[in-house]
Amino acid sequence: MHAPYDHPLNLTMQATLTYASWGITLILLAIAIKRDLRERTAFNSLVILAGLVGAFAEPLYDVGHMLWFYTPGQWTTFTAFAIPQPVWTHSGYVVLYSGPAMYICAQIRQGLSRNGLYKWAGATLLMSMAFEIIGINGGTYTYWGPHAFRILDYPLAIGVLEAAQVICFSVAAAELRRKSQSTLPLLGLFPLFLCTFYMSNFGAGAPLIIALHIEPPSTTLIAAASLLSIGFAGLLVRAAASLLPASDEQRPATIESTLRTAHS
Repeated sequence: MHAPYDHPLNLTMQATLTYASWGITLILLAIAIKRDLRERTAFNSLVILAGLVGAFAEPLYDVGHMLWFYTPGQWTTFTAFAIPQPVWTHSGYVVLYSGPAMYICAQIRQGLSRNGLYKWAGATLLMSMAFEIIGINGGTYTYWGPHAFRILDYPLAIGVLEAAQVICFSVAAAELRRKSQSTLPLLGLFPLFLCTFYMSNFGAGAPLIIALHIEPPSTTLIAAASLLSIGFAGLLVRAAASLLPASDEQRPATIESTLRTAHS
């Protein structure tokens, strides 16, 4: 089995993903800057930028999970491991990962409960599925490996792993902010993003990655490994949730925090 090197690229969908994702990225960055000015911190902007910069490590993910971006006519930023990277990967990381993380971190700071975090996990899963199903079926890339449990050609395990990444990064980032007394420690958000990204996708996703690359491929083994990786991702979310209050009753809800949230 080989990557579809000569598969045609849908140029219209490429333009749509590029302009839409970069437009959303700029809006999220503007929101982050506004929040930082109000809160006298650089945290929100650094969260957004951590995802933007973290996309430079996307080729590692592509090799592990057997993702291929269709190349004929592609607007490319760089190539690594012989995989050309489209210009929308960086903005895509913000839209799917660090953008939602900014909002989750804000709610954690206000006392988000475990159930609330589980709801965010579900929301990020749906966001990842929507974005990637559009990109895949729109003709811009594919998961070309022998993945199991596909929904409209999108492997379900991938979405669960991505959701776990967002949750783990959000909880870790919120804790870093809580403990930091200055801006300098917040620069740790850049490696922290990569650590949580690969902890989820290559850590919890290790059974899936190994099964995908075993020769010859085994349908049964891949299905079992997919379920195992999904289970591992669920354990990561459960572990992250254990660090939050058990119920909404423990949230420090005040009129000031409610108004602050409404104006955000």
